[in-house]
Order: sequence, then structure tokens, then C-alpha cells
Amino acid sequence: MYPEQFKYTKEHEWVLVEGDTGTIGITHYAQNELGDIVYVDLPKIGAQAEKGKTIGSVESVKAVSDIYSPVSGEVIAVNETLVDKPELLNQDPHGAAWLVKVRLSSPAEINELMDAPAYQNYIGA
Repeated sequence: MYPEQFKYTKEHEWVLVEGDTGTIGITHYAQNELGDIVYVDLPKIGAQAEKGKTIGSVESVKAVSDIYSPVSGEVIAVNETLVDKPELLNQDPHGAAWLVKVRLSSPAEINELMDAPAYQNYIGA
């Protein structure tokens, strides 16, 4: 259920690193806890993401939750599809519903994140 090539945070975000780019999203666990997602607030292209700091938020029928960046870098793409279809986060959180892409400024930060087995252990899966 949790892709092996991703790295995970304790705040339930994931990042997939390809070259100097990190694609960031929220985990299946996070979307399941939130319930039906109705709104997504994402940063602008060019914004600076800082590891552990807020880069946006997700609003569900239950609550509003901040999204924390698992890595630092410059936002180079945002998933505009989520503006019109936030419910995609409930349907495909590890795929089509990625949130942002960041050009990594500190690639070594990846080593501080959990791998899939550690994350699944963390959430008790």
C-alpha cells in the first residue's frame, strides 16, 4: 500500500526523489484520517519550501490540516488539478494527487525520513 520508493514523515507526507526533484504528497493514512477532502491550498511556483515548515493545507469535512514539507527547496510545480478536484486526494493520494514538486536544496535531508516499512510500523499498519 505504501510505495517502497517513497520516503515518509511523521506528519504523514511522502516525497519521491528523482534526480534533484522531490514530488510531495500526503499519505493514504492522512487522507483516510481526514475524510472527504473539499479544498487544497498549495504554494505558488517559485516559493521556498523549508523542511518541516508549512507549504499549504488540506481542508476536509472534518478539519483543516497543514501540509509540512519533508524537504527544502524551490517549488517548481503545483498540481493544479487539485484546485478543481480536491477529492482526487481521497482517490489516489500516492499517484495522481501529488501536491507539489520541489527542486531540492539539501538532498541529504532525505536520509532523515522513514522508508515504507518504518512508516507502516509507525502508523501501526
